[in-house]
Amino acid sequence: MECHDELTSTSDYCKERLRAGEASGLAVLARRQSKGRGSRGRQWLDSGQSLALSVLLDAVVTEQDTLGGWPFAASLAFYDGLVDSVPAARVRLGIKWPNDILLDGRKLGGILIEREGQRLVIGMGANLEVAPDEALTGQGTACLAQCGPVGDVETVAHAVLARLAQWCDIWGREGFESLRLAWLERAHPPGTPLVVRGASTYEEGRFAGLTADGRLLLDTVAGTKVIATGDILLAEGRG
Repeated sequence: MECHDELTSTSDYCKERLRAGEASGLAVLARRQSKGRGSRGRQWLDSGQSLALSVLLDAVVTEQDTLGGWPFAASLAFYDGLVDSVPAARVRLGIKWPNDILLDGRKLGGILIEREGQRLVIGMGANLEVAPDEALTGQGTACLAQCGPVGDVETVAHAVLARLAQWCDIWGREGFESLRLAWLERAHPPGTPLVVRGASTYEEGRFAGLTADGRLLLDTVAGTKVIATGDILLAEGRG
């Protein structure tokens, strides 16, 4: 793992190294990001004393336009690494489909996975000591320090990376079903009211689990629907 005092974006830096021929396994940590990125082109606001970590991996997947089990392996590693760092967080953390980390229903961290050919850059960002201003983010926010003292950011990053290696090993030995079941144990419980927003869709319903390949099952007034992509919000608007 490389540690930098400041980068514009750890994921952009990893992609630059990828294009320059860097081997798989590079992890990059920045103590501050000036232009961090979230999903769907959003900006990730660095509130200071945050985790900004990206990993470059070889990742052969079967479908050209999907990431397979990677959102689940990454979110499990992220969740478990944060709990390893602050054990009291376990009863308050949850995963929102497919890979956001929530604390008491408020966003604490997120993952951005980008693919170039058969390579992936997995970026993870988490509020450790300070939660960003909700007026700027437009959603409820939280930080890990609300659960107890947080160690040095490098220690947190190593905990996440160790868990990522563990979950990749489990995935390779036992298949995706092991990830799916472990993810469900850490996710919002069945029956949680959810809203799904897409470019041309809007669905309200209740969380009903995952399909065998990890798509979201949503119970609606029109029946159970299978969701492959979209912004997922808790119905209270705090997701």
